Amino acid sequence: MRYTGPKFKLCRREQVNLFGSDKYDIKNRRSLPGQHGSSMKRNSEYGKLLRNKQVLKRSYMLSEKQFVKLVHETSAKYSKNNGISHDEALYMFLEARMDSVLYRSGIAKTIIQARQMVSHGNFLLNWKKHNVPSTFLKVGDKITLKEKLKSSPLYAGATVSKTLKVPSWIKVDRNKYEVELLSLPKLGELGSNADILKVIEFYARA
Repeated sequence: MRYTGPKFKLCRREQVNLFGSDKYDIKNRRSLPGQHGSSMKRNSEYGKLLRNKQVLKRSYMLSEKQFVKLVHETSAKYSKNNGISHDEALYMFLEARMDSVLYRSGIAKTIIQARQMVSHGNFLLNWKKHNVPSTFLKVGDKITLKEKLKSSPLYAGATVSKTLKVPSWIKVDRNKYEVELLSLPKLGELGSNADILKVIEFYARA
């Protein structure tokens, strides 16, 4: 089941800003959530692997069921059939999701906002109605904003941070509000709050 509670609580739990926005900056609240948060420690190897896994899963706002399937089935099968490492395949499937691509384009400020935009049907996929954030895009797929929404306060005049690094696998036309997947996502181009190999190790131990 997907988490729908306070997002800042997740960031405090994992001790990282999971979603990028300043509103989730934990620097002023370092204690863990809960009555005994200030005294909790995480020294065991299993505990570290668990928290690392939770960081990656929560950064993309996935349920445990979705994440397990992505790790054990989708990415594992792809890596075996296409001669790439399991961690490369897992990263590719995380970043090739429609909500992830929209977030990386800078049109959405967080993965949470990107998910909402897609779920509300604000964007078309290859010029057709689409509202499934988890859809895996193929090379050449295009996401476009509905014409009637281009004058909406949410999008009209929206600016993207000059420091935003748009990854090489995405092409963005900000005038048309159009995003194209140019190639499959590449592990290592963007920084990450989690070690993907250790996420795979965690599930291998289970």
